[in-house]
Amino acid sequence: MKKLNRKNLHFENKLPIKIIQFGEGNFLRAFVGYAFQQLNKKADYNAGIAVIQPIEKGLVNVLNKQDGLYTLFLNGVKNGKEIQTKEKITNVVKGINPYTNFKEYLQLAKEEDLEFIISNTTEAGIAFDASDSPNMEPPNSFPAKLTLLLFKRFKHFKGDSKKGLAIIPCELINYNADNLKDIILKYTETWKLGENFKNWIIKHNTFHNTLVDRIVPGYPKDQIEKYNTQLDYQDDLIVTAEPFFLWVIEGGDTLKEKLPFDKTDLDVKIVNNMQPFRTRKVRILNGAHTAMVPFSILYGNSTVKETIENDFTGKFIKKAVYNEILETLDLGKEELQSFADEVFDRFRNPFIKHNLSSIALNSISKFKVRVLPSLLKYIELNNKIPVHLTYSFASLLRFYKGDWNGNKLPIQDSHEIIDAFSKIWTLTNTSKITKVVLKNQDFWGQDLNLIKGLPQAMTSALEEIEQNGIEQGFINFKKKFK
Repeated sequence: MKKLNRKNLHFENKLPIKIIQFGEGNFLRAFVGYAFQQLNKKADYNAGIAVIQPIEKGLVNVLNKQDGLYTLFLNGVKNGKEIQTKEKITNVVKGINPYTNFKEYLQLAKEEDLEFIISNTTEAGIAFDASDSPNMEPPNSFPAKLTLLLFKRFKHFKGDSKKGLAIIPCELINYNADNLKDIILKYTETWKLGENFKNWIIKHNTFHNTLVDRIVPGYPKDQIEKYNTQLDYQDDLIVTAEPFFLWVIEGGDTLKEKLPFDKTDLDVKIVNNMQPFRTRKVRILNGAHTAMVPFSILYGNSTVKETIENDFTGKFIKKAVYNEILETLDLGKEELQSFADEVFDRFRNPFIKHNLSSIALNSISKFKVRVLPSLLKYIELNNKIPVHLTYSFASLLRFYKGDWNGNKLPIQDSHEIIDAFSKIWTLTNTSKITKVVLKNQDFWGQDLNLIKGLPQAMTSALEEIEQNGIEQGFINFKKKFK
């Protein structure tokens, strides 16, 4: 089988470097690499990517051996139909490891066509490291590395206002670009890089908060032979992902002109404020995940797909989303329903095995952020409890008892939370258990006993679960509180 390189596949024309991408992992290759390839194909964008390995160990050597080429397989469900496609990604011009070739990394600052910095260095990547200095080759942190690159560009182009960059981090933290900008400015002050450089950063570079959404399982290790049979070349960087794609970027008309994604089929939203879209994702996608986990595990399911396809648990989660969560959100009804439809297509994806136990990590804090706001808003709007979200909440409390029908439950949380529930479940009175849990402000940020009707409903739900099991318990509970 022939090797994957530009000569063998006749992709010998290299593109001008418009994008520096910090991160060579699965997500960026299946998301950013794919997005700019669509721009190149649909909008004659002519953009190449220089990939930077952000930590000492990584995949840049493998990427360079393949001349930046790799294959993306998209597997999933869209509008109820299974989709399987593959595409060669051809827009990576070079990969650089700054730990072995720092000078080559800094040379990128001189690229005339450079317009964008894009990153995904994990949530821990956007952080200030006090041990970093401007003399290190390279500094430890991603923001420190980026600061030196920007400083090099500032000096090379003599502070030219037209040579500033659009910086678009994709790390999964809220206000990711704002945080990154603050850290860069902190390095600028700490390292005494000068007021002129600081002003150039502030006035002539733009920082764009983002929301990214695509499930990327990555290299299909367990099924690699199946994928290899679909290729006539050897690819050591095969990456798999779902078809769903969403990129929300804060920006105005200037950014829309720079990134003409409207000429592609990709769902890229350049908006003044991304927070409503973040809330939509957190409440619907993440909220549905979190709401289903304890309820579905206690019922006897083991995966997300199994949960959605089961007649009882599937209807339960759909009603929790469509009848309760959507009602609490501010975006247009059609847009919310369309997003929810896509979410359920994603949940049914037969190519991704998403175990409920793997989503169970830190379920208390997740429920507080992802589900509780919808539950409380519903009560505020309707002056009654949402029966599905409330029953899910009660299932969460029962889940943290730790065992069910003689089986150990997959609780994964801090010692403090696990110890707290161990003490709570020594109580024998269900009403007392509910009261103590709802009162714990470390869990919920407030005393939920003060929410009208909630303590009584939670007590009733817990009693039904204990006495009648998940399904019959819910039928009985629903009759009392609908």
